[in-house]
Amino acid sequence: MSGSHTPRTRLLLPGAAAVCAAALLATGCSSDTGSTGSSSAASPAVNATPAAADSSGDALQSDYQNAVKNVLPSVVQVSTTSDLGSGVVYDDKGDIVTNAHVVGDAKSFQVSLATGGKTLDARLVSSYPAGDLAVIRLSSPPSDLKPATFADSSKVSVGQIVLAMGNPLGLSSSVTEGIVSATGRTVSEGDASGGTGATITDMVQTSAAINPGNSGGALVDLDDQVIGIPTLAATDPQLGSGSAPGIGFAIPSSTVKRIADQIIENGKVTDSGRAGLGVTVRGVVDQNFQPAGVAIVAVTKNGAADKAGLQAGDTITQVAGAPITTVQSLTTELATLKPGQRVAVTYTRDTAAKTAQVTLGSL
Repeated sequence: MSGSHTPRTRLLLPGAAAVCAAALLATGCSSDTGSTGSSSAASPAVNATPAAADSSGDALQSDYQNAVKNVLPSVVQVSTTSDLGSGVVYDDKGDIVTNAHVVGDAKSFQVSLATGGKTLDARLVSSYPAGDLAVIRLSSPPSDLKPATFADSSKVSVGQIVLAMGNPLGLSSSVTEGIVSATGRTVSEGDASGGTGATITDMVQTSAAINPGNSGGALVDLDDQVIGIPTLAATDPQLGSGSAPGIGFAIPSSTVKRIADQIIENGKVTDSGRAGLGVTVRGVVDQNFQPAGVAIVAVTKNGAADKAGLQAGDTITQVAGAPITTVQSLTTELATLKPGQRVAVTYTRDTAAKTAQVTLGSL
């Protein structure tokens, strides 16, 4: 562990963490116990039960070990002059996918492979902070570089066993174990300490330990495929906003592939799949100093809001029927919508309430 690097894993905003509390209420397990008979005919079955259990346990352990053996060589450590995180080898050309908050403002990086050897130089291809994803590229990729296999995350199911692989707290090539606790989560990360403040949809929630330094690594199933990129750890306000044990989140692999492919092919994200209004906004408060909407600071020319007639100085109070009180609530609502959707946007202009039909653009 290097004392000059700060391991990175963003923390879920406290309000978003509270949304996940219900997942903890639906946890349970069952255990079947066989009956023991006194007749000799029953003895073989009684004797076979421990053997079957041992065989099942050995098979599961073998699955764990095979997943580690087959995927861990694809998980790397990404370092800048001040920060440390993880990444996943995306292809044999030296492209590595990681989190945008891991790369931060850096343009060059040092990459350490799990298989050892000298540290490799890498440069930024592009970062997409709105989705907290980035791609960096090795300057001289080794011939034995091993790309990971990314799964179809739409097939991920609650309860399946997963392994989180990365470099938590600078402890290189570490593996933790858990299950998929939920899918389809929409969560928001903080923007303090280098965070992007992104609101990300369709995330995979896991009980596998996600610690600082795991960001950008791999959440892996027992078919040796990456199902997500660990990104967030929930926070608990009752613990002083420290990490809430057993509640972590990963960007689903299908989203990772879609964004990474665009960055590699075009050098940037050309189709985010995320809805946008084409505005720059700031929060406003009412006479009681309570959040009361978001004021438009600037409107993108020919953007969705501009085409619908919204102007700088307007205050947005509803989108698609959902109340908008803060910048975060606007971001969260837009994250549930798609480009091209036509929605009602309610706003005030010079104290008069107005509503416009807006065809959403892309973020």
